[in-house]
Amino acid sequence: MASSLLDTIKSSAPLLSVGALSANLLHLADSIKTLEENGIRLLHFDVMDGRFCPQFTAGAFFAKGIGTTLLKDVHLMVEDPLPLIPEFAAAGADIITVHAESGRHIHRSLQLIGELKNSNDPSRGILRGIALNPGTSLDVLEPLLAEVDLVFLLAINPGFPGQRLIDETGRRCALLKSIISKSGRNILIGIDGGITRNNIGQAASWGGQIIVTGSAVFEGGRVRENLEEMRLSISKALKGCDENEKQMVRC
Repeated sequence: MASSLLDTIKSSAPLLSVGALSANLLHLADSIKTLEENGIRLLHFDVMDGRFCPQFTAGAFFAKGIGTTLLKDVHLMVEDPLPLIPEFAAAGADIITVHAESGRHIHRSLQLIGELKNSNDPSRGILRGIALNPGTSLDVLEPLLAEVDLVFLLAINPGFPGQRLIDETGRRCALLKSIISKSGRNILIGIDGGITRNNIGQAASWGGQIIVTGSAVFEGGRVRENLEEMRLSISKALKGCDENEKQMVRC
């Protein structure tokens, strides 16, 4: 069931979800093997249709073609995710995230994710994620929480290169924690966009249980060294948190 996958991720948080498109695509298998060897658990797939945001990326065939032991974390930045969801489930997605701003039937999209089987292991289900752009109020979550396992707050506007992490995301994370607590639901918090080695500690201190990053991991071909630096930053940041919010760092 999806609940067991959620609990597994939660118990290991914070986890890094590393963007596949940031790897060396000419040597993709080697890049992913390096991630596996260095303890990464989640491989992130940004899917853009050129309409929801300005860029266009590969679809389900790309995710399906990657053989890996990593969990596949799919982020659909598309105008209408509903018809694409079965394709990504068949491609091996363990997490499928849709945007609150996309499509007329976002509630049905989340329901559908919950109904589909995980093609890697039918017993563990697929986690249902909802993503919010920086300009979207958290109020939109209220009618959706019963169908959600994970909320991603975007810390930049999707599809526009060269942006810095938006500091307001920290306040939004605090508000999201309160909303989740009041709901009584077991829901993960993810932070996506603009994450570098310099600010990843900040994202962890905000309470991100899944932190999406990409080029910061592969920069200079120094994956092991970059990950060590990022993990150290997370560890230092969490030492400054309240004792109740500290978690073991196994990202």
